[in-house]
Amino acid sequence: MGKPITESEVRDLFQVWNGALATLDPKKVASCYAKEGVLLPTVSDVPRSDFAGIEDYFTSFLTKKPQGEILQSEVTIGHNWAQDVGIYEFTFGATGDKVKGRYSFVYVFEDGEWKISHHHSSVMPEENSAKKITKGEVQNLFQLWNNALATEDPDAVAKRYSKNACLLPTVSDVPRTDYDLIKDYFVGFLKKKPQGKILESNVTIGHNTCSDVGIYEFTMGATGDKVKGRYSFVYVWEDGEWKINHHHSSVMPEAWLGAAPKPVKKNIVKRILAKLN
Repeated sequence: MGKPITESEVRDLFQVWNGALATLDPKKVASCYAKEGVLLPTVSDVPRSDFAGIEDYFTSFLTKKPQGEILQSEVTIGHNWAQDVGIYEFTFGATGDKVKGRYSFVYVFEDGEWKISHHHSSVMPEENSAKKITKGEVQNLFQLWNNALATEDPDAVAKRYSKNACLLPTVSDVPRTDYDLIKDYFVGFLKKKPQGKILESNVTIGHNTCSDVGIYEFTMGATGDKVKGRYSFVYVWEDGEWKINHHHSSVMPEAWLGAAPKPVKKNIVKRILAKLN
């Protein structure tokens, strides 16, 4: 006769494993698996088919201090086995990051308790596909930042930057590499009530990243002054929206260093070569 178990009890078996994660002890997590358990982990290509291999995987994974939550679950119950498949989400205590994944747990009743016979975990495939964006949409990302400037709220502007952003500002020697430093810069800059306009733009699009570099001009509402500058924006797709990962802003150098020789345009070179030939 099979060991009876209900659907809710099958779902509760996840909490046994999740509780083992909370101990941060890889041996306790590995002990949740059956004698012949197999783990296909989220972030390792190597199937883990014995206690030592499973323990080794969690030795690294537990440094992130993960805690999981099931978002969607489908349960099947058999004779001394049960299956729970669906979607879960982990919160990593070490960083605060949240990551969704797909899971399959197959449990077997072994030595008087339910153990994980098979565990397959994988990333959400659509979240890892490239986020499509057009050249015009990249250029319009500037307006999100510009609109944040218009609020005159340094917090609103700083939130346009990604978690690992770096700002090299126009009028500060200090690289701004975290939220607090970026916000601090705009506390001062926003007193000028700046509003920007792109004069020249050059866009490049990659896989979940894009860049817009060129020349912009600011009108300072506090004084009426107009100031041109050179800009580089590198955007990344993060947490469901485009954020500024790198922003480099600099003064127009010829105003300080003197005019530089202008580049010779290709069509002019062609005409000169044609005359020589």
